[in-house]
Amino acid sequence: MPVVYNETFTAHMPCGKSLFYFAFFKGDPIVKALALCLFILTYILMIALPKYRPWVAVVSGALFIILGYVSPKEALASIDCNVLLMLAGTMGTVSLFIQSKMPNRIAEMLLEKVPNVMWAAAVMSLFAGVVSAFVDNVATVLMLAPVGIAIAARLGISPVPLLICIAVSSNLQGAATLVGDTTSIMLGGYAGMNFLDFFFMDGKFSIFWAVELGALATIPIVLFIFRRQREPVELQERTEVTDYVPSILLGGTVLLLIVASFIPNTPDMINGYICVAVFLVGAVYTVIRDRDAHSVKRALMEIDYPTLCLLAGLFVVIAGVAQAGIIDDISQLFVRLGGDNIFLLYTVIVFGSVLISAFVDNIPYVATMLPVVSGIAASTGAPALLLYFGLLIGATLGGNITPVGASANITAISILRRQGYEVSAGEFMRIGVPFTLAAVLVGYLFCWFVWA
Repeated sequence: MPVVYNETFTAHMPCGKSLFYFAFFKGDPIVKALALCLFILTYILMIALPKYRPWVAVVSGALFIILGYVSPKEALASIDCNVLLMLAGTMGTVSLFIQSKMPNRIAEMLLEKVPNVMWAAAVMSLFAGVVSAFVDNVATVLMLAPVGIAIAARLGISPVPLLICIAVSSNLQGAATLVGDTTSIMLGGYAGMNFLDFFFMDGKFSIFWAVELGALATIPIVLFIFRRQREPVELQERTEVTDYVPSILLGGTVLLLIVASFIPNTPDMINGYICVAVFLVGAVYTVIRDRDAHSVKRALMEIDYPTLCLLAGLFVVIAGVAQAGIIDDISQLFVRLGGDNIFLLYTVIVFGSVLISAFVDNIPYVATMLPVVSGIAASTGAPALLLYFGLLIGATLGGNITPVGASANITAISILRRQGYEVSAGEFMRIGVPFTLAAVLVGYLFCWFVWA
């Protein structure tokens, strides 16, 4: 049926929409199909061309603007600058923290207390998880991989299982706090959660405890994997740490985020401002200390700008598909699968996310699913936080199944390859699958009993 242009129709045309968009009624199947095809093509290209994911997301976002699904003003409004500033500031501070060599020293102090390699693997795995609760997962792997490789070299064993355990553990506990992982930062921004809300919210134990219980459930798996590695651990050299300021700054970031969570009526971007401000303090201090800007330049170079571009592009893409009505359709698909049964809905979200995140990077997946989950909660009356936490558990922990499911896994595999070790998907999955099943089941049950 052709569109009849009249004064009423044209008077309500949103500012900035292209003529193409209004060649059809909003919600017309052809308009929606085009948006869906562009969305699917975006994901296919991100999977097929992992090195070019940021460019794919940015170009796709630009196409959604050009085709008129979102206006330039709406596109800018859809980009969560608080999330981007938090990521950039935290990455910069973490780089200074790594350069101080404190992570290696902490790891060595822990290893001095264990009797053999089996327990060293368990301690390194837990330590990686604790660090990644406050530091980006990839940064955690970069910090601890050299220690794991050094231990394996001294003992004459393969570093592959140890680095895989470090990678999957860092993925696991990245969801524990607001600053632990990109997906957590995205959830915090979308659901309006502050730092303390990840620990306690509405008088209940929050997702931090679900993640930690899941982490504890993986320890028997690590001990079983390394059950034959009973050689004693000997560290002949100790890392010297001469500057503790970066460690104080990283701790200060966490403390300030906690303090800000108690202050009412703070700006929407307060967390981003805090993270960037702390990094700038560290940068100024480092320049004064070194009398040159080399360390600061290095920190600036190590900020993951491609990920920031990826997220910015995805925010626009998601806004475009939401305007086209696709998010509502996906929400209704989940509702049809789960019906009125909240437990079934929750189960579909958790384990569907596990399956998808095993093959798709969890950052674009979570960016897509947050508005979907919100729509499901609104249409069914299910507790929104229960579904949000289920999404985060499934998407973050599900990335541990395969070596391409999370950036930390890819980083660990890359480090091993540079050391001359090729890791097959089967070798990775022998550790990743039991890790994932143990952690997801525990977190899944915890969140259901606490938040249903």
